[in-house]
Amino acid sequence: MLQVRSLDAFYGKSQILRHLDLDVREKEIVSVLGRNGSGRSTILKAIMGGVQAAGSIRFQGKDIIGLKPFQIARSGIGYVPENRAIFPDLTVVQNLRLGEKRRSSDSRWGIQQTWEAFPQLFERANIQAGVLSGGEQQMLTICRTLMGDPGLIMIDEPTEGLAPEMVERVADLLKRIAAQGIAILLVEQKLTIALSISHRVYVMGHGQMVFAGTPSQCLENVSVRKEWLEV
Repeated sequence: MLQVRSLDAFYGKSQILRHLDLDVREKEIVSVLGRNGSGRSTILKAIMGGVQAAGSIRFQGKDIIGLKPFQIARSGIGYVPENRAIFPDLTVVQNLRLGEKRRSSDSRWGIQQTWEAFPQLFERANIQAGVLSGGEQQMLTICRTLMGDPGLIMIDEPTEGLAPEMVERVADLLKRIAAQGIAILLVEQKLTIALSISHRVYVMGHGQMVFAGTPSQCLENVSVRKEWLEV
């Protein structure tokens, strides 16, 4: 579904990513792990056309590098940034409608799926999104992105700053998304969550991939964990 090859990415003259390879297959959850500053979020921004990039990025067989973000979104990639980016003065349902694309009989996600996945949002459908808790705002942002019916959704640090109960709810939502046939590329700091829900993981260090494999292989690789993941 998504193939990234020899990807370089830059902020001005500073090179952040170096010759990076990454794959996400259909219906798969893939997590990118690493310490802060390793370049994980830059991968998502480069795929989404948000930073200067060189190399090859192909989605469903088509080259998307160099396209504008709205063109990449229309190709079927959804992006949930770390800052959530809700519209605080609009209601919950209005936020969701902003992400909605013209629905067809084979659309995988809509308002009803959102209410089923997170009933608390349904209870607050007509209140302003700005009064939601941080966890509820995160759920709203993810569900709003899903309203565009992407084939792949990229999510940056969805559990950052959330209480343990809400972290579990986010993890359950991600598994529900994958069960709908939507692939997920996840940047996540909490190893227990990422390793428990992912089919494959990548580990980054200094803008390069230093490990690729299954969660169990990652857990067994003591040297990678000590050098690139553990404090």
